[in-house]
Parts: sequence; C-alpha cells; structure tokens
Amino acid sequence: MNVLIILVPCSILLGLLALVGFVWTLSNGQYEDLEGDAARAVTDPD
Repeated sequence: MNVLIILVPCSILLGLLALVGFVWTLSNGQYEDLEGDAARAVTDPD
C-alpha cells in the first residue's frame, strides 16, 4: 500500500502533462488542415 503514495501522484502528474500537451497542440493549430495532411501522406512528392 505504500507504493500507492508514489504511484497515484505520478499518474496524476502524467495525466496533467498529457492534457497540457494536448491543449498546447490545439492552441497552435495542429489539427486545422486534416484533409491536406491526409492528401500529402499518400501523394508522391516527385
């Protein structure tokens, strides 16, 4: 049970870091042009 004293705060911290990272990508416009990204992934640049 003593290990829960360490694991619970660590998991909360990791979850908050993931949430902050997701909000940061939203604010920087990473998800604005989904159709263009899909087209560039399958087209040949040459």
